[in-house]
Amino acid sequence: MHYLTDDLEPAVQSPEREKLLRIRDKVLAGERIDAEEGVLLFNYGNLSFVGALANFIREKKQGDKTYFNRNFHIEPTNVCIYTCSFCSYSRLIKKREEGWEYTQEQMMDIVRKFDDKPVTEVHIVGGVLPKYDLEFYVSLFKAIKQHRPELHLKALTPVEYHYIFKKAKVSYEEGMRIISDSGVDSLPGGGAEIFDEQLREKIAGGKCSSAEWLSIHKIWHSLGKRSNATMLYGHLESYEHRIDHLERLRSLQDETKGFQTFIPLKFRNKDNELSHLDEVSIIEDLKNYAISRIYLDNFDHIKAYWPMLGRDHAQLSLAFGVDDVDGTIDDTTKIYSMAGSEEQSPSMTTAELVHLIQNVGRRAIERDSVYNIIREYAPGELTQETTKSYYQLPVA
Repeated sequence: MHYLTDDLEPAVQSPEREKLLRIRDKVLAGERIDAEEGVLLFNYGNLSFVGALANFIREKKQGDKTYFNRNFHIEPTNVCIYTCSFCSYSRLIKKREEGWEYTQEQMMDIVRKFDDKPVTEVHIVGGVLPKYDLEFYVSLFKAIKQHRPELHLKALTPVEYHYIFKKAKVSYEEGMRIISDSGVDSLPGGGAEIFDEQLREKIAGGKCSSAEWLSIHKIWHSLGKRSNATMLYGHLESYEHRIDHLERLRSLQDETKGFQTFIPLKFRNKDNELSHLDEVSIIEDLKNYAISRIYLDNFDHIKAYWPMLGRDHAQLSLAFGVDDVDGTIDDTTKIYSMAGSEEQSPSMTTAELVHLIQNVGRRAIERDSVYNIIREYAPGELTQETTKSYYQLPVA
């Protein structure tokens, strides 16, 4: 692994160079780095250095395997009571004519459109509205499970559950048991944004707090269920804020071991209150993926959400600690297209995803939602001519 030393820029002088070398040695020995070292990596670790360290960890954990699944998204509404400054997706209730509000039957129609397709997961998140209460979602979840029992149901963030449970006057513990009994299999990672309390209040005031977000995931894990975690980066946060966020996730994972994957989410600046901010570069994206992989030593997977990052950049991230590129999704996913992502109609066929992975020398592994392997695709096994797109739903 001598190249890890060679990748240190000569301009990085003592004491930072020596500290970076000690971090390298700790990582190669399988030892945990601390918060101070994490910040130092952001400030002084060049991209080739942190990328090499992250790739070492990625290959130690997963080898050349790169995972994806066949999934589709349902977004019940983009009308929301909250006014997050980073959000390009939601519409306030006073502007609800600019948004959509699906009924249960409309959402079941979306589910039924996939009845003859080999999808394994439905992912449900959306805005927060009073009419989408506990009773509504329990009824929806049970209907989906009754219609297609084998479909993995990944649904709602702590932001949504916090509001729903408060409105229903139930505790988090009781609420999560009700949700589990209704058929939800796992939780997505959304709503984490950034955990620093002052910054969170500034960009996402009124939503559940950092402690509440973590508490809901902790309770969910205590029920034997799994969840994902995210971090919104590239806005007003500092490197210290990012490491603080990662540290809180790592600490909870030490306790519960319930997180499956970490998904960094890039702030996009189209049509929101932070549009005056420049978006961070792909270099910063890749550094953030790499350092997340290094710091979250107790997370099995780091995911690049390709509709947000773009296909080419998601492919590039596979050399910087990432081992999962999410799924085939479908073009009803509007959260990031509305914020200005490269993918305005986010949908990929299985063949396209397999080629994306294999073209950079990784093994394409189709997984289920809890990372059981469904199959591995041999090089050249699929072509875009032989595999048609399953995902042609119109944008509402």
